[in-house]
Amino acid sequence: MIIKVENLSFTYNRRDDVFNRVDFTLRKGDILTILGHNGSGKSTLLNCITNNLRPSKGHIFISGKNINSLSKREISQKIGFVPQLHNVTFPYLVRDFVIMGRAPYINMFQNPSRHDYAIAEEAMLKLNILELSPRPYTELSGGERQQVLIARALTQEPEILIFDEPTNHLDYGNQLRILKLIKNLAIQDYTIIMTTHLPDHAILLDGQVGILDSESNFIIGTTEKTISEELLSKIYNADIKVRYIEDLGRKVCFPGDIF
Repeated sequence: MIIKVENLSFTYNRRDDVFNRVDFTLRKGDILTILGHNGSGKSTLLNCITNNLRPSKGHIFISGKNINSLSKREISQKIGFVPQLHNVTFPYLVRDFVIMGRAPYINMFQNPSRHDYAIAEEAMLKLNILELSPRPYTELSGGERQQVLIARALTQEPEILIFDEPTNHLDYGNQLRILKLIKNLAIQDYTIIMTTHLPDHAILLDGQVGILDSESNFIIGTTEKTISEELLSKIYNADIKVRYIEDLGRKVCFPGDIF
């Protein structure tokens, strides 16, 4: 067991629950894709898992230890967080941006060592982006920036990688490339938690899916058994069809009669 979430709930200002009774256990190489409508609490759940927010109820265990017993540095050594694409004003070179992932291992006034740079280079090699190393981060395309963000997270040497809508703002081709990259990281035994608005992403990744519904419940299961027309139509308040396409060997989602 790498991460275990038990009976987790979160409430803002002691009002209605954003989500309640979230339970799941993930091991090495597992993928959990979290779906839900806007405002359903997907990002809030990720912030609880990374210990940036304190849940109202429940517990989170990382490698058997309660997350509340871990320091921020220890959590950062266990969990790598990849945010949505973000803009930076300072034109850091990619190699300097990626080396920031070594912060959990470096003291405040200490410079990165050769060992740290070797780990950062290995992360870029793993993603096949080493040629970006001397380029300013601000001059990269959206897809390149997302890969650099992932390399920075890998440089933390985590066991768990958390992605907050990693394909947001990307064109279709880059979306597919990022999903393939995430799938390959799971094959390399990273534990993956990812949020997305698109059910097809959960189907393509073919792991577990967790759905936050409009009543703050968390529904979890395999994508094969959990993703259905009835549930998705209810979650997104739209007519959504799910069909098995024999040529593809998988299900696909598409809109029904919406006009």
